[in-house]
Amino acid sequence: MGADHTRPAPPAPPGVRRILVAAVVPLFVVTVIAALVLWPRDSGQADGGTEPPRHHGTVTRVVTEPCPPTPEAPEGSPGAAEGPCGTVTVRVEQGPDSGSQVETPVPAGPGAPSVAVGDEVVLVQLSDPADTTASSYQIAEHQRGKPLLLLVALFAAAIVAFGRLRGLAALAGLGASFAILLAFVVPGIAAGGSPLLIAVTGSALIMFVVLYLTHGITAQTSVAVLGTLGSLVLTGLLGTLATAATHLTGYGSEEATTLSMYQRDVDLHGLLLAGIIIGSLGVLDDVTVTQAATVTELAHANPGLSRTQLYRAATRVGRAHIASTVNTIVLAYAGASLPLLLLLTADSRPVSQILTSEFLAQEIVRSAVATLGLVAAVPLTTGLAALVATAGRGPTADPARGSGPAPTPRPSVERDAALEALSAPGHGGPSTPGPARWPDPERSTDAAW
Repeated sequence: MGADHTRPAPPAPPGVRRILVAAVVPLFVVTVIAALVLWPRDSGQADGGTEPPRHHGTVTRVVTEPCPPTPEAPEGSPGAAEGPCGTVTVRVEQGPDSGSQVETPVPAGPGAPSVAVGDEVVLVQLSDPADTTASSYQIAEHQRGKPLLLLVALFAAAIVAFGRLRGLAALAGLGASFAILLAFVVPGIAAGGSPLLIAVTGSALIMFVVLYLTHGITAQTSVAVLGTLGSLVLTGLLGTLATAATHLTGYGSEEATTLSMYQRDVDLHGLLLAGIIIGSLGVLDDVTVTQAATVTELAHANPGLSRTQLYRAATRVGRAHIASTVNTIVLAYAGASLPLLLLLTADSRPVSQILTSEFLAQEIVRSAVATLGLVAAVPLTTGLAALVATAGRGPTADPARGSGPAPTPRPSVERDAALEALSAPGHGGPSTPGPARWPDPERSTDAAW
């Protein structure tokens, strides 16, 4: 209950730190150079001059009335106009008509907002082409600024209250992630750059900044960085092969099709690969940091564990983590694509044709490639962490090699006293004579209780 899981990891030997620096620093330099080369010089932003002005307003009155029948059908028939109908009075709070009351029709149609007195809304000011001095207003949507700010403040307060300084670092890392995405990745792709190269470079940059900012500049973090970067490269290669084998074009969603109409120079196939890589990064760093921390804690708790024993014990933790993370990935994609899945019930085609169609096949490829990258991250990161954790012992100190003494165990007097106290009658069992022994370090924790 009172254990401190945020204490710093034991320092690695100087030789190990030099090797990690020699491996990480060149990769960081290459990432920064690639980001500078790929940095968008022209963001390619669309001209917003044709967009109608938007102003904030507050609803002061709502009057509903029966909708008039359409010319083709009498009132009350299936062809009558659908509601709601009526007028909404809104007090304009911005723009040239600020402070005045304007009337707008009640929003109607699919996705139209439902308004009531007191609601804060966004008004769109429309000009009459025949008379530029005349204008009208339409309710576009609700104002969501205040609820979103309250939710973000609650989110940040919870993170800081629970994580304290580590929570503040996590929030700073989250801000850095959004800054890199909005300042480099999105404008770079919008300017016509290679989505795959930009996604890999941006993901690597996010990884370096976030991991070291959140977890500190330690050997443990460097191991997680190397494991994440290796898994990202593998994810990119697997994604390239999978999308090529399944002949995905990137036009599997309505958003991609709409984007192709506005920006014809965007590579939608590369954009699909970029989405797979960026989407995998958030789960990858979770797995790699957990595996590196697990190996470090095991080695600190029991210095007598060999490199092989550390790897096996930490891998068992990784298996449990992956088993739950796979379900997390699939459910995350399913939740984001729920309207897409609902089409399965409305489509009259056979299930085999639906599953192999572009719009659903790309979701299957996303989940499968991301999962393969995660599975590869566990042995890669665990192996690197085990090498770093046991590097200071020297080649003759590993009991698994059978060539030299094992690391000095805990003092025998303290160990025997602790075991005798735990085996006393007051602790659930009688004290038994004979030498005390630790549990088998090779025992699997997967056994049933």
